[in-house]
Amino acid sequence: MTYLIDRRTQSKNKSAVNRERFLRRYKGQIKQAVERAIKGRSITDIASGEKISIPAKDVNEPTFGHSHGGIWEVVNPGNEEYVKGDRVARPRGGGGGGGGGKSGNSEEVTQDDFVFELSREEFMNYFFEDLELPNMVKKQLASTTEFKSHRAGYTTSGTPANIHVLRSLRGALGRRIAIGGKHGRRLARAEEELENLLLMAEEDHPEVIKLRHEISHLKTRINAIPFIDPFDLRYSNRVKTPKPSSQAVMFCVMDVSGSMDEQRKDTAKRFFILLYLFLTRAYDKIEVVFIRHHTAATEVDEHEFFNSRESGGTVVSSALHLLQRILHERYPSGDWNVYVAQASDGDNWDKDSVNCRQILSSAILPAVQYYAYVEITDGAPQNLWHEYAQVATQHPHFAMQKIESPADIYPVFRELFKKQPK
Repeated sequence: MTYLIDRRTQSKNKSAVNRERFLRRYKGQIKQAVERAIKGRSITDIASGEKISIPAKDVNEPTFGHSHGGIWEVVNPGNEEYVKGDRVARPRGGGGGGGGGKSGNSEEVTQDDFVFELSREEFMNYFFEDLELPNMVKKQLASTTEFKSHRAGYTTSGTPANIHVLRSLRGALGRRIAIGGKHGRRLARAEEELENLLLMAEEDHPEVIKLRHEISHLKTRINAIPFIDPFDLRYSNRVKTPKPSSQAVMFCVMDVSGSMDEQRKDTAKRFFILLYLFLTRAYDKIEVVFIRHHTAATEVDEHEFFNSRESGGTVVSSALHLLQRILHERYPSGDWNVYVAQASDGDNWDKDSVNCRQILSSAILPAVQYYAYVEITDGAPQNLWHEYAQVATQHPHFAMQKIESPADIYPVFRELFKKQPK
C-alpha cells in the first residue's frame, strides 16, 4: 500500500476567486458602505483599507424547503396567555429581533451585519470607480499608430549615413593592435639588435644582412594590415517604439497669497492631494505641473507646492500667463490633452480679474480639454468668481465649484470629475 503525503504550503490566496465573486455580486451594497465610510475619513488616510459591514439580509442565499401544505393545527406547550382566535398586539417600538440595525463605518454594527475587510486596492477601486478626467479623447486617429525613434546602441550593418566614425576607428585600432602587435614587438627588437651589431660588424656581415631581411619582411607584414576593414564598421542603431496618441497633462494652480490663510491653504492642499492621487491612479500616461502664485507665479515641484510658506498680494493673471507659456513651450495642443485645476479664495485685484477672464477665453480654454476652478471661501463669492461665471456661460468645458469647509472637498471633487454620460 502506498501513502501520499502532500506537504505543499497552502496558498494565501486560495479564497481569492470566491472573494472576487462576492465583491462582484454585492457591488451595490459594498459601494454604499464605502461612501458611508469616507465621510469620517481624512484625506491623508484615503489610501488605506477599510473594515465595512453590510446587512446580513442582503447576503442571504436563497434556499429550498419542503412545505407542509394544507392547514395545520399545532399545540405549543407553555402557552397560558393566548387561545385560538386571539389577536396579538403589536410590540412597542416596532417589534423585534436584533437584525434591524444599519451598517456602515459610523453606524453601530449589529449581530446580524456581515463584517469584512476591504484591502487598500479594493477600497480605492470603489472610491474612484465613477470618476474620470472629462473629455479624455485621442488627438490622433485611432487607426494611426505613431512611432518614436530613439538610439539603441550600435550594429554591424546599416546605411553609410549612419556610420559612427569614432566607434569604427576605435574598433579598427583594436584590430590592428591585436593582429600586428606580435610583429611590431619583434620589429622593435630586430632594429635594436641591428643597431648594436653595426657597432661591431660591417654592412656585408651575414648577421647584418639577415636582420635587414627580417626587418623588411616584418615591415611588409605590418603595412599589409589594412587601416580599416569592413569588419570594423559600426553603425548607429535606432529603433522605433509606439508613441502614445492619448496622453494628458494636468496643471495644478494654487493661490498662496496673504488672503489665503492657513486653513484655506490646507483645504486647497487637501483638494490637490486627492486630485493628484486620483490622476496617478487613473491614468498611466499623464504629467502634472505645479504652479503657485501670489503677486508672481512660479513653477515648483510637488514638495514645495504643498509645503512652502509664502505671503503677499494676489495677481492671479501671473499664474495664467505662466500656464500659457508652459503650455506653448512643452505641451502642444495637437499632441496633449490639457487639464487645469485652480484653487483660490477669489480675492484678486478688480482689474486683474477682468484680465483673467480675457486670458482664459482667448488663450487658455481653446487649448484645454477641461478647466476646473475651486473657490475656497465661507462668505459671498469674490470678484474672481463673478468674472469666471461669465466664462462658464460661454465654455461648457469650464466648471466652477465652491468649498466652504473641508467637509465639502469630497462632494466638490466628485462633482468636478464625475464620469460623463456616453
